[in-house]
Amino acid sequence: MFPKISKIAQIRETLSTAFFIGGIEDFAFPGMAENEKIHAVAKLEKETDCTIYRYPQLVFLYKHNFKPEKYLQTEAARKAGAKLAEILKNEKITEIQIDGTKHPEFVLPFLEGLLLASYSFDKYKNQKDEFLLEEIFIVGTAISDYQVEEIINIIQAVFYARNMVNEPLSFLSAVQFSKEIEKLGEEAGFEVEVFHKQKIEALKMGGLLAVNKGSIDPPTFTVMEWKPGNAKNTQPIVLVGKGVVFDTGGLSLKPTPKSMDYMKSDMAGAAVVAATIFALAKNKTPVHVIGLVPATDNRPDGNAYVPGDIITMFDGTTVEIRNTDAEGRLILADALSYAKKYAPALVIDVATLTGAADIVAGKYASVVMGNTPENMNKLKESGFETYERLIEVPLWEEYAIPLKSAIADLNNLGTREAQSTIAGKFLEHFTDYPWIHLDTAGTPYLDEKDHYNPAGGTGFGTRLLYNFLKKFN
Repeated sequence: MFPKISKIAQIRETLSTAFFIGGIEDFAFPGMAENEKIHAVAKLEKETDCTIYRYPQLVFLYKHNFKPEKYLQTEAARKAGAKLAEILKNEKITEIQIDGTKHPEFVLPFLEGLLLASYSFDKYKNQKDEFLLEEIFIVGTAISDYQVEEIINIIQAVFYARNMVNEPLSFLSAVQFSKEIEKLGEEAGFEVEVFHKQKIEALKMGGLLAVNKGSIDPPTFTVMEWKPGNAKNTQPIVLVGKGVVFDTGGLSLKPTPKSMDYMKSDMAGAAVVAATIFALAKNKTPVHVIGLVPATDNRPDGNAYVPGDIITMFDGTTVEIRNTDAEGRLILADALSYAKKYAPALVIDVATLTGAADIVAGKYASVVMGNTPENMNKLKESGFETYERLIEVPLWEEYAIPLKSAIADLNNLGTREAQSTIAGKFLEHFTDYPWIHLDTAGTPYLDEKDHYNPAGGTGFGTRLLYNFLKKFN
């Protein structure tokens, strides 16, 4: 449950308070004793925040970042909000007011960090790890009622993405995944249609069917659509998410630890696509968006597809299988081909596709490539604004050479070197429209908490895509 967020005209001295400090002149606020001021000034000369305890309340002072890049100032405010969330949790404080009168530009990111840091996944715990904050008061007119509602809906979407990534395969099969997306559609008001195995076979989605051959659970292909009457785009934007609910590598079995242990997160791209459409619909964003999620697990079974197999994709392309752990590109390729039927203005696919992207960007960014420079530049701008940053790599023609096959149209592996780009070149083959590929391998799941991103699922990409699509024209 989110805390209630209300706006008030003046500070209430009986409440715990967060203040934004720019300089010494900002210390003139109600109830600040001289000894507290001396202590705070001394501490804030060395640190970015200071907490003054006044049992049962506290005062949290945040000295804002003076770096010239606005996005760094905004991110610092998010991190400060996350730090306050931890303090409030430890002190079991249920109400806080945020003074936005002197530095209103920091209220929204500070609130965002505070709320994002309140997440916990305790579904399977007998003892719940509950966040006790019940109400947040915003002092002044720094943000509008719509902005409050918008940020709550966005963060709820991030939490849904995190939840889906954190769910184990014992719950989140491909079929259950489609049911979870249907629930999101019912709550937010967007359309959801699920193709089950019989229809997938009728459509001849050979990539999705091949990866699914080793599973005892059937695949699904989920189609989402948010189409408001006032949509500003006449051609839809299509989001495609990789939905491998668990990836063992198939018969090209992953080693362990680290490489397989967290592969329940291999559907993070699909979770982000569903969460983004949820946020757009909840906020009634005037943009027409379609989401496509091919979903299955990838397991080694007696009937599993094997290296050397040749499969025929949805668009008729034949592919020689050289490694069954290069499965994500196979199910995405079917979805990218299917997207052509919508005559899209833009297609963005999101996938935990290659370990090479993790090596390039780590947990701090995702790799981006595509054939539409203007849209990629705008997406990278959104990456800075949300601090879900992107590193662009080129799609030079030479990277397609390793994908040649002597016995089929393509092979699904290429070479070890430049693997993230080679995987992108494989996907590019199935596109004939403006297209962006996000390889998010290092970002959707963390071993340890990182400020407002928890250990486990992060929801990385949800705020990024929402920010970009909200401004799309």
